[in-house]
Amino acid sequence: MTGPRTLPQALQQAAAEWPERPALREKVLGIWSPTSWRRYQERVKHFALGLSALGAERGVRVAILGTNRPEWLVADLAAQSLGGAGVGLFVESLPEEVAYVINHCDATVVVVEDQEQVDKILEVRDRLEKVTHVIYDDPQGMSRYDDPLLISFSDVERLGAELDSAEPGRYDAEVALGRPDDVAVLLYTSGTTGAPKGAMLSHRNMAAAIEQFLAVEPVEPSFELVSHLPMAWAGERLWSTAGHVLKGYRVNFPESKETIRGDIREIGPHHIFASPAMWEEYLSTVEISVGDATRLKRALYRWALPIGHARAERMYRGESAGLRDRLVTALADLLVFRPLRDQLGLLRAARIYSGGAALGPDVFRWYHALGIPIKQVYGQTEVGIVSVHWDQIKPDTMGRPVPGASMRTGDDGEILIAGDSVFLGYYKDDAATARAVKDGWLHTGDEGHFDQSGHLVVVDRMKDVAKLRSGQRFSPAFVENKLKFSPYVKEAVAFGDGRDHVVALVNVDGKSVGKWAEQHGISFTTYADLTQRAEVLELIRSEVTRVNRDVPEANAIVRFCVLHKELDADDGEVTRTRKVKRSLVAKRYGFIVEAMYAGQDLVPVEAEVTYRDGRQAVVKTELHIVDPRVAPLEAIA
Repeated sequence: MTGPRTLPQALQQAAAEWPERPALREKVLGIWSPTSWRRYQERVKHFALGLSALGAERGVRVAILGTNRPEWLVADLAAQSLGGAGVGLFVESLPEEVAYVINHCDATVVVVEDQEQVDKILEVRDRLEKVTHVIYDDPQGMSRYDDPLLISFSDVERLGAELDSAEPGRYDAEVALGRPDDVAVLLYTSGTTGAPKGAMLSHRNMAAAIEQFLAVEPVEPSFELVSHLPMAWAGERLWSTAGHVLKGYRVNFPESKETIRGDIREIGPHHIFASPAMWEEYLSTVEISVGDATRLKRALYRWALPIGHARAERMYRGESAGLRDRLVTALADLLVFRPLRDQLGLLRAARIYSGGAALGPDVFRWYHALGIPIKQVYGQTEVGIVSVHWDQIKPDTMGRPVPGASMRTGDDGEILIAGDSVFLGYYKDDAATARAVKDGWLHTGDEGHFDQSGHLVVVDRMKDVAKLRSGQRFSPAFVENKLKFSPYVKEAVAFGDGRDHVVALVNVDGKSVGKWAEQHGISFTTYADLTQRAEVLELIRSEVTRVNRDVPEANAIVRFCVLHKELDADDGEVTRTRKVKRSLVAKRYGFIVEAMYAGQDLVPVEAEVTYRDGRQAVVKTELHIVDPRVAPLEAIA
């Protein structure tokens, strides 16, 4: 590791090089408020010394629970300045989930955003074994609390400023003690098959992950990045902390979750990283907006889209456009694509990525048709990003390995990775670490192969790759991603292992399907009621039929059922990063799957429903099982 050995040392260097340049911007009450590199460094110093004044020892573990804002980064880097680590918690986590991570990582300090998160911590305080202080940032509503466990963020900074005045060299001495192989962050994995594990990443790991990626995908200090994904997620942490202090671009924090889209449009980021769920949602929004537009605008969009797809296909093949194609594409861009890119806030986007799971090839192609240079990236919490389309874009691959990351596949097709970005191991779990890393190679648990161009093709999680009774192998994720290209499908779970054919559970997108229903004069009372309307089942049947035309015949969906509720993280059905817990879903809704294979047309369920006026009730209902070859309007009538 050349230059700074730790991230706090990199922050010191950035503050010395660009003292008055804005490092961060946060939107508050509609106004973007900047923080210079000098002030950013000062806040980290004072908060770190404030922790020391409260009795925090070197190596402190600081759990952080809150939305993306400057204080999150300040707390994270302050912990690292003291030789410790920040531990991100998902804001939506239930109290018992929060308690598990805080105890497992041995946190003595918890930093929270506001009163809501304070209440969440206090609810489980009797179970928190080592916590001595809970530090809250937003003072609103906190005046009535009288608890020695609580202290405000500003008071901690004040204590640190006082200690800095009394001992001017103390902070620099602490930072100088940092070593590249110190644990910088603890990132808790999604826990799709059990309790989450704490992946320990060192400063060397974080820096290597950033440096080797940016060697082929460089960024400029003038770039704008919007921090909008959960900080507990590995990808956001890499870009908003490590990449930020090492490369000096500006990080922007939206005002709230509800304003993210508008704030992204205001910023016009050069660099944005998001999960497939966000890109799928953007696509759905555009398709729905086009459906609501005037006849002329709809016609223009339908005219331009094939032109955009032709441009994308030429890019994939490395071909140049002729004069006529260039002129027609330029006109389509002027009339349709550029306004759409502007509406999405992606007009300036030069570095735009999808990661965390596979983005369906159809979604990928749609963005390229619009002239949005989105790229797939592949990586894991334990290793950072190790593959990207840096030399050639191919929709069905994850690109080529970045320099510094060694990749190969094992005899069983498992993707293996080695290099400086491979994590130190799982905290308190030597057995899991030994299973994950063997002879320096990280065993990812993903099945894949490399094509003739050296591009990585990821098939699926090895445990999820299925085999039909005929012996035909298929990837559930491939079928599911095809379905999720539809603006009306939010989630899908395909089954077929050991069976004669494929069936699927489908979650409709309540917002888009609800709007569609209203436009077509279809009344409904609840989400559950909406899902079982004959017209809605016909809508989803048409989407399944589209998918069946695009997949091998053996992988076609023979029967499907639209679930009466959305898969929910609070119910343990998906992770906080929206990854489906396939085994749990299979167990919980196994009776529906069996009904599909048994040829039933209806299956009874008990459902907790929320009416449009907010009332809740538990009702008994029946779910329709649909054969895509038969129109529900005919079958149900």
